[in-house]
Amino acid sequence: MIDWKERAACRGMDPSVFFPPTGDRKALARARAICEGCQSQADCLVTGLDQTDGIFAGTTPRQRKSLALVGY
Repeated sequence: MIDWKERAACRGMDPSVFFPPTGDRKALARARAICEGCQSQADCLVTGLDQTDGIFAGTTPRQRKSLALVGY
């Protein structure tokens, strides 16, 4: 079975792309654009639900916190 990270659109990229500086809308948009349409989004989101920093499956920490609160 292939690990979801091997199928991810971000594979091989510098991880710092997904940890943009606070308030940097261009960097945030760039990270989200990479995630858009990625076939590993669901697995990435599950991985990111307990992360307090970074972009996972195109979501911000605030968005993931909201998802966790509703029981995603």
